[in-house]
Amino acid sequence: MVSMFVKRTIAYVLDFFVVSSFMWIISFLLSIVANPYSIYAVYHYFVYVVPILIMVYFVFCEKLKKATVGKALMYIQVVSEDGGNISYSQAIIRNLSKIYWIPIIFDWAIGKIIKADNRILAKISKTVVISELQD
Repeated sequence: MVSMFVKRTIAYVLDFFVVSSFMWIISFLLSIVANPYSIYAVYHYFVYVVPILIMVYFVFCEKLKKATVGKALMYIQVVSEDGGNISYSQAIIRNLSKIYWIPIIFDWAIGKIIKADNRILAKISKTVVISELQD
């Protein structure tokens, strides 16, 4: 049996590839527009576009479908502590550490230091990740 930590890590890596794919598509479309006019300054805005895209992806997937693509492939989903669907505010809070990918390590480490079963932002947002499959 695979642990929840391993499932979540694999799901996170899969989600990284999904978001990266969206960014490649956006970059390609921008290059078609920017190259003929030598407007490469448009790429300086990616620092602002990437976090927005990441938040939109995670928040809407978890709010509307209870799972991102990675979580769905790993058969796990996000629910409120009471077992119901999460709200938009819960989805935003739990995904704040994913904006630039690296802060999630600190979120997880702080959760381990204070002996929480979950990431600290998941604890604050009162959400849990559960397995869809009954073990």
